[in-house]
Amino acid sequence: MTEQTPLSLRDLQSLIREMYGAKDEARGVEGTFMWLMEEVGELAAALREDDHEALALEFADVLAWLATIANVAGVDLDAAVRQKYGSGCPGCGQFLCQCDLSAKP
Repeated sequence: MTEQTPLSLRDLQSLIREMYGAKDEARGVEGTFMWLMEEVGELAAALREDDHEALALEFADVLAWLATIANVAGVDLDAAVRQKYGSGCPGCGQFLCQCDLSAKP
């Protein structure tokens, strides 16, 4: 895969499943969740530093571990994202969010 090759969320989840599926299933949701949290911590540390390349790699790690835990849990991330955000903001329903800044999302 080259840098210019588009990689959709569905492609990423499939790629992660192909590379690590057996190990991920053996580890289970709980073990995989702990790895995801470790990577989120590393992302938090990278956000405090001034190293864009390291920061980008930590974002990639968090996304990969999120895809991993979705695989283990049997969740299609592409379908989930489309269901939740495909028609606009879950709060106000608009594609350009009109929710108050103090409101979630």
